[in-house]
Amino acid sequence: MDTDVLVVGAGPTGLALGIDLARRGVAALVAERAEGLFPGSRGKGLQPRTMEVFDDLGVLDAIRAAGGPYPVGMLWQDGRRTGEHRMFDPAEETEDSPYNGPWMVPQWRTQEILGARLAELGGTVAFGRELVGLTQDADGVRAEFASGEPVTARYAVAADGGRSTVRRLLGIAMTGETVDPNPTLVADVRISGLDRDNWHIFPPRADGDGFLALCPLAGTEDFQLTAQFPDGTAPDASLEGIRKVVAARSHLAPGAVTEVRWASDFRPRAALADHFRSGRVFLAGDAAHVHSPAGGQGLNTSVQDAYNLGWKLGAVLTGGAPASLLDTYEEERRPIAADMLGLSTRVHRGQTRRGEATRQLGLGYRESSLTQETRTAPGALRAGDRAPDGTLDGVRLFDAFRGPHWTLVAVGTPAPDLPEPVHAVSGAEQAAYGKGLFLVRPDGYVGWAGETGDGPGRYLGRAGL
Repeated sequence: MDTDVLVVGAGPTGLALGIDLARRGVAALVAERAEGLFPGSRGKGLQPRTMEVFDDLGVLDAIRAAGGPYPVGMLWQDGRRTGEHRMFDPAEETEDSPYNGPWMVPQWRTQEILGARLAELGGTVAFGRELVGLTQDADGVRAEFASGEPVTARYAVAADGGRSTVRRLLGIAMTGETVDPNPTLVADVRISGLDRDNWHIFPPRADGDGFLALCPLAGTEDFQLTAQFPDGTAPDASLEGIRKVVAARSHLAPGAVTEVRWASDFRPRAALADHFRSGRVFLAGDAAHVHSPAGGQGLNTSVQDAYNLGWKLGAVLTGGAPASLLDTYEEERRPIAADMLGLSTRVHRGQTRRGEATRQLGLGYRESSLTQETRTAPGALRAGDRAPDGTLDGVRLFDAFRGPHWTLVAVGTPAPDLPEPVHAVSGAEQAAYGKGLFLVRPDGYVGWAGETGDGPGRYLGRAGL
């Protein structure tokens, strides 16, 4: 084999997976058909759970430095400010949830940061590699490209977007619906005459034009323009076309738009792949689920796909775990993706607000076959839930979790001796955990919870870990 894992696509999903595999010592190649990283702002919102993932992957400081909080929306009518609009429900930082709201970073910048981290870990992205063929047998996968030599790998992961070539070659269908039949234009523009303290919103007018929104992109000089076209006409993404839209829907003159740096149009839809796996090939990110951008769930769900799959591939390829562990990827991630698709669609249609659910801290795997809750009277935190942050005997828990290992959290209960790669942290009291033993998976979820010291070892043994 040329590599252990071939990752097709160098978007946020593929890069995050490449990072997770590289830090586990898994040989992986990320192949991208374009000649460079994606240039636009498209997925600009990072939810608190994704910030926790980025903390573990070693990119959080760079992400925080590159972005900022979302600005308050400002409504305009006839050249006058008419009121404010809070895009997200407020949330307080707490000890167990240190990242309280979405963080804005343009997608192109997120990918630059992830790409730099991958390179730091010795990972590789091969640009200009367009996949044209994919076959597999009991031992591995063979990928053919439009140019260059074929690649053989033990496993492959499709992270190549909503129009996934891998998914098409595998013959996996997607089931979904059109969320909004109206075309939407999104573009990164340079614009004058607006402050950068607000997300400027120009509601639809009586003449039938759709809305216009201009959001200052944190860490840049750009605004992200979003415009809807309810008459069904195809948007003109040229500089002159965008100038006409801005002049028609706002008080700004056409010349206020000085540059278009990137532009694209789409019709919002929601779709879910019928399967997330075919033999030795896995679907992740937009290749597996396509969201409306409303609510900021797509990129975040995608990164968390990679985070779930990365440790499992590592355990099988380098840790001696049985290949059956990989069956739990679809078992755990497909229901999550289905739920997030429904949430995105409801947000888009104005049926729910961007609040606690969109932050993704409440997602978990209580029903997974990997989850085991053995306490007779469990508290609020149960096996399958996200493991909260906090401090235990002077040790910050997220610091203890950081890295590719399992962690045993022992609260008010003696910690048993466990083999590597299990780290242990213990103390007398921790409010978010209550009392007991909590075996935290490498992706930050409680795999097993109980009260007796022999339980974690038995759980790991049954799981082949």
